[in-house]
Amino acid sequence: MPSYAIIHTVKRLNFTLDDETIELLNRIAEQYYHGNKSLAVRAAVESLATHLGHEGWVIAGFVPVEVDSDSECHTCHRHFAPGETLYRPVFRKGRASKALQYLPREQWLECSDCAQTLVSE
Repeated sequence: MPSYAIIHTVKRLNFTLDDETIELLNRIAEQYYHGNKSLAVRAAVESLATHLGHEGWVIAGFVPVEVDSDSECHTCHRHFAPGETLYRPVFRKGRASKALQYLPREQWLECSDCAQTLVSE
C-alpha cells in the first residue's frame, strides 16, 4: 500500500527572536514535532489565531423558526410565547472578531431585532 504525504508550499522568512523564545521554540519542536521548528511555528500561529477569536464558527445567516414552547432570545433574553417566530443562526467556518471556537450545544434562537444586529456586525 503506497503512503502519501501532504506537500505545502513554503517560503523563507527572516526574523529575529530573543533567546528565551528560541529556547521555547526548540523545546516545543523537540517535544511535539520531532524537532521540526516549522511545524511548531505553524501550530503556534494557528493556536494564536484561534485564541484571539479570529478563526472559528461565524454566523452566516438565520432561518425563521416558529417556537412551540416558551422561548427566550439568546442575546436580549426577552421571552416569547408558543407560535411566535424567532431566528436560528446558521454557522459556517470563517474569520471574524467574534468567531466561536466550538459550535454551540444549547438551543440558540434570536429575536428579529437581535438577529438583524448580529447580521450587520
